[in-house]
Amino acid sequence: MPQFFSKRWGDDRCLLSAIAALVIIIFFIPYTASGFSACGKLFSTLFGMDYLTAMLISAAVIVIYTVMGGFLAASFTDLIQSIIMTVALVVVLGFGVTRAGGVSAVLDNARSLTDYLSVFRIHDPATGGSNPYSLLTICSLLAWGLGYFGMPHVLVRFMAIEDEKKLKLSRRVASSWVVISMAVAIIIGLVGNAMTSAGALEQLADAETIIVRIASLISQFGALPALLAGVILAGILAATMSTADSQLLAASSSVSQDLGNDFLKRDFSGKRGMIVARIVMIGISLIAAFLARDPDSSVFRVVSFAWAGFGAAFGPVMLTALFWKRSNKYGALAGMLTGGIMVFVWKFLIAPLGGVWAIYELLPAFLCALAAIVVVSLLTPAPEQPILDTFEAVKQK
Repeated sequence: MPQFFSKRWGDDRCLLSAIAALVIIIFFIPYTASGFSACGKLFSTLFGMDYLTAMLISAAVIVIYTVMGGFLAASFTDLIQSIIMTVALVVVLGFGVTRAGGVSAVLDNARSLTDYLSVFRIHDPATGGSNPYSLLTICSLLAWGLGYFGMPHVLVRFMAIEDEKKLKLSRRVASSWVVISMAVAIIIGLVGNAMTSAGALEQLADAETIIVRIASLISQFGALPALLAGVILAGILAATMSTADSQLLAASSSVSQDLGNDFLKRDFSGKRGMIVARIVMIGISLIAAFLARDPDSSVFRVVSFAWAGFGAAFGPVMLTALFWKRSNKYGALAGMLTGGIMVFVWKFLIAPLGGVWAIYELLPAFLCALAAIVVVSLLTPAPEQPILDTFEAVKQK
């Protein structure tokens, strides 16, 4: 992706590539840490292992197969992992509904909770009542969708396609999978709540372990159910691993290719480049493992921050690169820096003020970055004619 930015706007100095590479490293380290943490929680909860030991073993497995196999290994394992994840979600959903008393029992339980299914209010389990969602809060939650425009480990899958004619089919498959998997994940939350109300599941101290607990219940019903429970747990691990390996690859290639080859003009091609990428990958993994050492850290909060960072720094730049001919490299640079910086500013300085300011940092940072691109692009010289001609040529395809 950093290379795309530099080539799109004719940045011969590759400054855009360098800044983009730094952004990738900054936000992928906590993102990778969240993946290691999720694996650690899984094995710690399942086998009663020490969290730190479980997390380090998981991290080592991910790093080893990614270092040895590279992008091909990550792509192949992602395919297998997605199949396992699908089976796991279906089994958990079917078993959970059965133990909760059926579909009607799940829906009745949801209806019995004040505004549990409301779009404009949120159920408060502490009081039994509900609290209103303001329009700003709704927009803040919907802003999660903006993050997809700037995810390097997601977009690189489309960039690596063997035939551009398959892009439309790939887009449909990817979009359908996201809708199905996220819908099922939300429904599992509804089912888990119904199982707790029916006494089939104990009250959980950590809601992030819901699928692990359901898998443990399944394993108590015999050999075949135990095998299915193993598939479910493998599915959880697969979801984490498939994200972590993609992140490690994107971060390591950013250093070796975008910073080394393109910006610093060092020869990191061939075997040398592979060695540098592997060293960087191991270094990032060590830092991520250090950040993931706390068993009480929230995977969701870490992911949300990294997601905001990528969405704000890269999302507006990617959209204007594809759809606005007048955008230039100065605007892209301004947008990238503004988006990345505003995520930190809003998260740690503005959001703590509370009230209307306590919104998801991706939304204000994304809007600020988009504004910066537009303003700076219009105040600086228009792109050169060859860049405009290339834009029009690609647009015709």
